Amino acid sequence: MSNTLLIGSCEPFSGKSALVLGLARHLTSKGLNIRFGKPLATSLEWSAKGSPLPDPLIDDDVRFVGTTLGLDETRLIPSLHLLSPDTADTLLGQGNLDADTGLEILLADLQNDPDSFTLLEAAGSLHEGLMYGLSLVQLAQGLNAPVVLVHLWQDSRSIDALLAAQDQLGDRLAGVVLNAVTPGDVDELKQRVVPALNALGLQVFGVMPRSPLLRSVTVGELVRRLDARVICCNERLELLVETLSIGAMNVNSAMEFFRRRRNMAVVTGADRTDIQLAALEASTQCLILTGAGEPLPQLVNRADELEVPLLKVEHDTLATVEVIEQAFGHVRLHETVKATYAFRLVEEHCQLDELFSSIC
Repeated sequence: MSNTLLIGSCEPFSGKSALVLGLARHLTSKGLNIRFGKPLATSLEWSAKGSPLPDPLIDDDVRFVGTTLGLDETRLIPSLHLLSPDTADTLLGQGNLDADTGLEILLADLQNDPDSFTLLEAAGSLHEGLMYGLSLVQLAQGLNAPVVLVHLWQDSRSIDALLAAQDQLGDRLAGVVLNAVTPGDVDELKQRVVPALNALGLQVFGVMPRSPLLRSVTVGELVRRLDARVICCNERLELLVETLSIGAMNVNSAMEFFRRRRNMAVVTGADRTDIQLAALEASTQCLILTGAGEPLPQLVNRADELEVPLLKVEHDTLATVEVIEQAFGHVRLHETVKATYAFRLVEEHCQLDELFSSIC
């Protein structure tokens, strides 16, 4: 069996880290030593223009996986470069995109540790990282490593991206895992679509249903993206928001609507105290107030009693909703509860023994 496996995707936020967690736990349960890394760091808070990159350059996703699995620091492989506007500007300024990326160093490192199994997560798409020499295709060729793609499935048109990947990766494409499938469509997909993909040479190792939990975003992340002011419950920003509701209807309609939702962020005008109080009695993870004015003291007190964070933003309701909708499904898997769910999702819906047998 190859001791290196690349996990890639055709577009960002397809579920690579969730699959990595499931694969890594499967391997450790079999007593294998594993290593994990992202050759091109894509999740790292670094904005010190002109200052050197951290050394070692460990991606935040890599650290989270390492912490979750209890891996020693030596099991985390430093990235060769950071994907950022500043590093891209530097490369362009050098006028030489064929500069040494350190891929040879990574290859030598992998060859010097044949007793470990290495999982490498590529950047967000087939082409992302090309200018660094670290795109998925370049890594697969340079490391001569098999690739498993995690692919967001909407309908049969989703196959176009997989065929393009197959054309570029050739025999190095070991197979695919279809992700974020509408739960009611999973069985039909297995019966009708998976055999068709297999016939096209696209081996399917799993069909994972869409998960509101994995697409969720913390209240703290919404605070950051909205530049919101936290009025109360600052210690509850770790709460996970799965759905979004807009409090723009009459209070009776709002109460009925709120009862059908779960783990929601409610966006409403600062002057709609009736809607705000109704939202607090439902499955609300945070209440976001827009427009002029401040919340009434009784609202703040009730939110504090129920431990529901109350946020105030400068944006109007439409702009606030757009920011929140963009956040769903576009945040990193950095919460323990998400990792626990990812373990179960991969174990239940992926054929891992078949996957690893295919890369022998």
